[in-house]
Amino acid sequence: MKSFKNSLCVLMLLLFLAPCSDAAEVKLRFAGQFPEDHSAIKSMREIANGVREKTGGRVEIEVFPANRLGDYTIIYEDLMRGAVDMALISVPSQFDPRLELVYLNAFANYDVLKREFKPGSWLSKKMNEYNTRLGVKFLGFNIEGLTGIASKKPVREPLNPNINKGVLARVPFMNVYKSAAEAQGYRTISLPYSDIARSLQDGTCDAVSSISTGAALSELKGIMKYWYQLNYSQETESYLMSAKSWDKLSEDDLAAIYAEVAKASAKSFEQAQQNDRKNLEMMRKNGVQVFTYTDAELLPLRRAVMENWKQLDPTMGAQLMKEARKHFSIKDK
Repeated sequence: MKSFKNSLCVLMLLLFLAPCSDAAEVKLRFAGQFPEDHSAIKSMREIANGVREKTGGRVEIEVFPANRLGDYTIIYEDLMRGAVDMALISVPSQFDPRLELVYLNAFANYDVLKREFKPGSWLSKKMNEYNTRLGVKFLGFNIEGLTGIASKKPVREPLNPNINKGVLARVPFMNVYKSAAEAQGYRTISLPYSDIARSLQDGTCDAVSSISTGAALSELKGIMKYWYQLNYSQETESYLMSAKSWDKLSEDDLAAIYAEVAKASAKSFEQAQQNDRKNLEMMRKNGVQVFTYTDAELLPLRRAVMENWKQLDPTMGAQLMKEARKHFSIKDK
C-alpha cells in the first residue's frame, strides 16, 4: 500500500511538472490593428504557429488583434521602448517623416508592387534603415491592395491630371497622400480613417482617396456610388520588431521568424490580387459604377504624381526624394 502511495505521488509530481517542461523559453507579444476576422490577423497567427513549430515550442508568440494593445502610433512607441515585441501595423511618420516613403505612389500594378516590396529591395532597405534608427527592426511588408477613389459623385475626367475633379476628397494625415491627390486635380481634406463613412454620408467630403477595395466595401457599402481603380497608391502595413527584443533572440530564432514573415508577405501579394477581383465584382453587384484602366491610361496620372514629389523635399529630405525620383523613374516603352 505504501509502495502504491509513493508511486501515486511520483505520478502526480510528474503530471504537475509536465507543463513546466513544455513551457516556451521565449514569449513574444505580437500586436495587430485589425479585427479578428481580418486576413492580416490570420497571417499573424500563421506566423506564430510556424515559429512555434520551427523552434520546437521554444518560442511562443501571442497575437493581440484589434488594437488591444493600443493604436498603431502607441504600438510603435511601445516597440521603441521594448514594451511590445512585434507588430503588424501601419507605420506612423511622426517619429521620422521619411517613414512615409513606404506610402509613395509609384506602383502601377502588382508586378511593380512585388518587385519593389520584396525583401532586399531599395524600399525594404530604406525602411529598415529608418526604423532601425528609432530602435525598431523592419521584417517585411503586408500588402492589402492597390487603391482607388470611392465617391458619391462622378469624378470629372479621372485620367486627366489637369482638370479639377469636382469633388472634395478625404486623404489620410500624411503629406504623400495629400500631394498625390492634389497632383491629380482633387481638392483635399484630411480626416481620420474612423470618420470616413460618416464624412462621406453627411457631405463633409464627396470622395475617399487612397483606400483599398476591401476597405471601401466594408466601410462605405451603401454610401459610395462610384469606384475608380486608379492604382496610384497601395495599402500596406509593416511587420516590425523591437530592437530590444531582437537583441535577446538567438540567430536561429530570428531566422525562424524571418522565414515565416517572408512566407506571409509573399502570400499577401497573391491574396490582395484575388481580393481586388472579388471585391470589384461585389461592388458591381451592389450597384456601384466601377471604372478600371490599363497601365497606359494611368500613365499621365503617375507622371503628375511623381512630378509633385518635389513638394515632399522639405519634410522627406531633398536627397532622399532625389533618390526616389531616380529609382522610380518612368521609362517610356
